[in-house]
Amino acid sequence: MPVSLSDLEAAIRNAIPVAHLEIDDQSSGCGENYAVLIVSEAFEGKSTLARHRFINEVLKAQIAQMHAFSQTFTPKQYEAYLQKSS
Repeated sequence: MPVSLSDLEAAIRNAIPVAHLEIDDQSSGCGENYAVLIVSEAFEGKSTLARHRFINEVLKAQIAQMHAFSQTFTPKQYEAYLQKSS
């Protein structure tokens, strides 16, 4: 069964404090492939691998029904990312 965008967003927001969240359904609406950009203080001090493992655990039920996500950022990393993009 596909995962709805609203269910995915609720699972993330209920699990961690979110400073910024972007969810992109890359499966043309079928809910099987999402790219997720999460900015959270919960990632401070964690390596990229540790952040991805953390999110994999938080979204275990949802990921079992879809493909994974694209990125996670600390607030400082997201600011740097935005500055590079502009």
